[in-house]
Amino acid sequence: MEEANLVSLEMALAKTEEDVNSAIKAAAVALSALKRFRSAIKTGSLRELRKTIESSENAVAALRQQFVNAKDGWDFNEETYFSGRAFISEILETADKMGLKIFEQDEILFCYPFLVRILPNERTVLIDKTREKRLRPSVLINHLKELQNKPVRFRPDAFLESLFSAYTMIIKTRSEDKPGMVTVIPLIKIYNLLTLLPGQTRDYTIQEFARDIYLLDQSRITTTKAGFIVGFHASTATKSLRGTIRVITKDGLEKKYYGISFSAG
Repeated sequence: MEEANLVSLEMALAKTEEDVNSAIKAAAVALSALKRFRSAIKTGSLRELRKTIESSENAVAALRQQFVNAKDGWDFNEETYFSGRAFISEILETADKMGLKIFEQDEILFCYPFLVRILPNERTVLIDKTREKRLRPSVLINHLKELQNKPVRFRPDAFLESLFSAYTMIIKTRSEDKPGMVTVIPLIKIYNLLTLLPGQTRDYTIQEFARDIYLLDQSRITTTKAGFIVGFHASTATKSLRGTIRVITKDGLEKKYYGISFSAG
């Protein structure tokens, strides 16, 4: 099946939702018939008893058929859908229709200030560190909107202190730096130091680091507790610089960072 011909997840879920709603209505009819059956038994209304037995039997049969319809109606090809780009494409399309800005870079979705990763084998998405099982595109987009309306948990002052500590440690190992000289350290070296322990690059990815650099840059918090002022460095030649990190801004533009420095205030 070609990806272009795949039924959207939203449409498939909407159709099955209608089928289940029909089964729920049939269940209500069956419940009502069974209550009349019970009432005839309790009162000993023998003339009504046979009629309520028949109507209950028909209502239960109708319920079973509606359930079979709902079960058989869910024939969505999950493997094909999630193995390609169909889910990502539908998320981006749904976000656009619902007025939410989401941008893609390197198979990661940027929904400021969150990074969204698709975990197809687990049938979940990862919003920063939180697993989200609700995959219906309209529901997921509404959830992301709700998250955007909450205060950002990122603490730029604490992150700045972490960068300064790593920067200071690297500076101490460099013999070529002269006193009073503002030294630019590649951010990739800062990241490598912050994630030195085994498994930390998995727990704190380079994309998350780049996002945090951008959030710090946007926060206007520039001075450490010790009075040193941070500076971020990039140039028109960034493309030729190894170790450049990239991030998608909240407006969907790519921003590049290369180095960081701290100077006395």
